[in-house]
Amino acid sequence: MSSALTVNDVWKMFEETNRLLQESQAEWKQQRQEMERVRQEDRAETERVIREERAKTEMAFRETERQMQETDRKIKQVSTQIGQLGGRWGEFVEGLIAPACIAMFTERGIQVDELYPRVKKVIGGKTLEIDLLVANTVAAVLVEVKSQLQVEDVRNHLTRLADFKSFFPRYANCQVYGAVAGIVVESQADQFAMKQGLFVIEQSGETVRLANDMEFKPKVW
Repeated sequence: MSSALTVNDVWKMFEETNRLLQESQAEWKQQRQEMERVRQEDRAETERVIREERAKTEMAFRETERQMQETDRKIKQVSTQIGQLGGRWGEFVEGLIAPACIAMFTERGIQVDELYPRVKKVIGGKTLEIDLLVANTVAAVLVEVKSQLQVEDVRNHLTRLADFKSFFPRYANCQVYGAVAGIVVESQADQFAMKQGLFVIEQSGETVRLANDMEFKPKVW
């Protein structure tokens, strides 16, 4: 049979319980302090990483902005240069093609001996412009000159040919032919032009030549 508890036994039990509680509280406090320390370290590390990434992003943004500004500057510079050279480029192309025209068409049996660059006439508010007019008293060849010849250029020239005699009645009794020329000829533009009965002038080394074969029969307007 167990001994009866004394007041001293009960007191010791309270003391032991109090000691265990204090140890538990101390341990819990230590754990809480450690958790707070880790949380603060994590927050500091997170903030550091965020600051670094933000700095990198801002640096990359500034570099991108600088590159865009530089690109815009170059585009404006090139646009200005193209604008300045636009008219002179047309003169250069015509200057390359014009000297060969009389010889090329004469070889094809079209007896021409006069050449007029940049022919323009206005009638009733309508304008007809011809880059190169190669002619004599019985024949005329209207040459449309492009740095880059496209199918739409050919269509426009066909309209020009249809209107030519109404604008220039002194050529009413002439046989009128059409030709298109390009330093660069877009795919299918040359074939389309030939099917419409036009001569096609293309670059050949430092000069130009007719792309049409010797069997080609030009359309007469």
